Amino acid sequence: MKRLFPALAIVLGWALAAWAVPPAMLTSLRAIHLLSHAEAAKEPPVAFEATVTYRREGESTLFVQDGDAAIYVWANPDFKMSPGDRVLVKGKAQDSFRPIVIAESVAIIGHGALPRPVPATFDEMIRSQRDCMRVVVRGRVLSSDLIQSGGGLTTRIQLLVDGGSILVFVSNGDTHILNGMLDAEVEIAGVASASFDGKMQQTGVSLSVPTLADVRILKPAGVNPWSLPVTQMDEIIGNYHVNNLSRRVRLHGTITYYQPGMALVLQSGAKSLWVITKHEEPLRVGNQADVTGFPDVVNGFLALEGGEVQQSAVYSPIAPRPVTRSQLTSSKNVFDLVSIEGQVVTEVREGAQDEYVLVSEGQMFSAIYRHPEVNGLQQPPMKQIPLGSRVSVSGICVLENSNPFNREVPFNILMRSPDDIAVVARPSLLSVGNLILLVGLLLAVVVAVGSRGWFIERRVRHQSAALAYLESRRSRILEDINGARPLAEVIEEITELASYKLRGAPCWCQIADGALLGNCPPNLSRLRIVRNEIPSRSGPPLGALFAAFDPHAKSLGTESDAIIMACGLAELAIETRRLYSDLLHRSEFDLLTDIHNRFSLEKHLDALIEEARRKASIFGLIYIDLDEFKQVNDLYGHQAGDLYLQEVAERMKQQLRGGDTLARLGGDEFAALITRVRNRAGVEEIAQRLEHSFDEPFIVEGRVLRGAASIGIALYPEDGATRDSLLSTADAAMYAVKNARRQRGIAPDKQ
Repeated sequence: MKRLFPALAIVLGWALAAWAVPPAMLTSLRAIHLLSHAEAAKEPPVAFEATVTYRREGESTLFVQDGDAAIYVWANPDFKMSPGDRVLVKGKAQDSFRPIVIAESVAIIGHGALPRPVPATFDEMIRSQRDCMRVVVRGRVLSSDLIQSGGGLTTRIQLLVDGGSILVFVSNGDTHILNGMLDAEVEIAGVASASFDGKMQQTGVSLSVPTLADVRILKPAGVNPWSLPVTQMDEIIGNYHVNNLSRRVRLHGTITYYQPGMALVLQSGAKSLWVITKHEEPLRVGNQADVTGFPDVVNGFLALEGGEVQQSAVYSPIAPRPVTRSQLTSSKNVFDLVSIEGQVVTEVREGAQDEYVLVSEGQMFSAIYRHPEVNGLQQPPMKQIPLGSRVSVSGICVLENSNPFNREVPFNILMRSPDDIAVVARPSLLSVGNLILLVGLLLAVVVAVGSRGWFIERRVRHQSAALAYLESRRSRILEDINGARPLAEVIEEITELASYKLRGAPCWCQIADGALLGNCPPNLSRLRIVRNEIPSRSGPPLGALFAAFDPHAKSLGTESDAIIMACGLAELAIETRRLYSDLLHRSEFDLLTDIHNRFSLEKHLDALIEEARRKASIFGLIYIDLDEFKQVNDLYGHQAGDLYLQEVAERMKQQLRGGDTLARLGGDEFAALITRVRNRAGVEEIAQRLEHSFDEPFIVEGRVLRGAASIGIALYPEDGATRDSLLSTADAAMYAVKNARRQRGIAPDKQ
């Protein structure tokens, strides 16, 4: 036995020494591709050669391939390379959905042909058998549009193939390629990859395509979709047809949430899944169960459709995992059973659910308990939590969307029972609820005393009615804040509520840089004025709230509470309306140039067409495309390009008249709506003014830039009677001007 100890010590020493040795460098793409999750988590160093199959400028995404091995590489956007480049990648491996590489350097060592794309089926790609490889697929185009991606426009195509649909992203934003593509049979070569939810679970298949040359139309659509006869809205179901060949799967886990006839959540270890089911029989939350159904993706969430359940007798409840608000907004805990603490702001009983609004880390979220069906019986009363209490809430985390690449995603907590919310710390003693308890105690004393019972009872009833009235008006104000009532009327109602609580004392509100609202007495010099600022979440105060009192009258004990309550309501009203106004402005104006965006222009154009039809009038549309704008970004950087676009927009605005509309359609494309014209010459005169606005050079970051633009016009109704026809005519006219310039050898210089 004594001889075993030295031998055991030697073996342990060798094991510790081996453990301390850093992982060996991997020098082939195949060796990296074959790493297990555990091996990739050790982040071994890598140095390998491969061919670039996809790289989009301005993004960190890089796909490389060597033979039949391919991988995703995170590479700094400053590393410039193109598909076909042979590169030497140095860095380290990292664990993800599949092993990936974090590049520290990427060096181009040559250029050659791209790997030959291999035919791939939907089943192969959805099972990640072709992950990161260059493949070729055939299918029918369901939709095609342009999206913003990586600082530029990308063509997004939804392709229907045998087995499902694929999202195709082409690194090109040419609107002409979209024309005539709907319902066409196409062949596309690109790099296969996956779509993920917040837990890096695969939810779909995508294809990254370097250029439009990799998209080949095999057979145009038999019928132009825009020439189809119009179908009545209530008759579209007659064209519904689905051939679903998804295979049934079986899952095992613990039930953490159940809503009969609608859904349940199954959790196993760190994995959880939303199951859509018609099952209505009683299920016990905490029991283990088997569930069978069909895989599906609903609003970006991995889910199981048509779930059938077999509950076991094994009870093994899962304890909610304590989390913070920041963790939940990262979308990595979707459908997990969690617990979080927060402060109750308000509570609402609705027809189908009870909702508690909580604040955690300065942000609000909701804890929701959905009522079970009780066959016509009245629901039990809502569990009352004193406002201001700090509570612990347990339940299922649900999100608006689940994307691992989003920064923060709003979330809610689905409670399983009213017991899932519990008070951790009660609110301050200075609350309305405690005041009601005090009134009740006084009533008990009055009954005991007897002789003064009637008088005190009457006074308490009056106080209770006043409190109920105050709460009713406060609730109505909160509804108006979230409704469409004008802000001025809401502020006036708040001052009236404060005045009522202060026994009729005049109250008014002075909005910062705005109106004075409420009941402000004409002569303030003889009154005692109490002033309280309306705070702002960020920045200077939003204004101030005032109350006037008789200087000889005794000060009311509720002065401070009433004014602070009114300031809180005013802050909520002003901040809510400002947030709405800001969101409305962002939806209709371009954030860079502060002129109308494409959505706003199309809305104005539709309205102008309706007005012109009604009045039998005409108007003009001018399409503007900046010449050689890409050179500005290439030579001086995107910041200089942005400043150049801002100066261009400002100059063109100065050439338009009141009532005309200038909009940025995207990139270096602009359009202007010209109202109140008599003929085409009037539109052409304004177009010439816009063109001459580029005569003077632009001064950007100390550099002198000379710019120019190609301009095309369209006149309603001569050149088109619809939005699309007018835009197409103006766009075609602009391209005709641009092509004519190129043929004459005219191109503006950038200095």
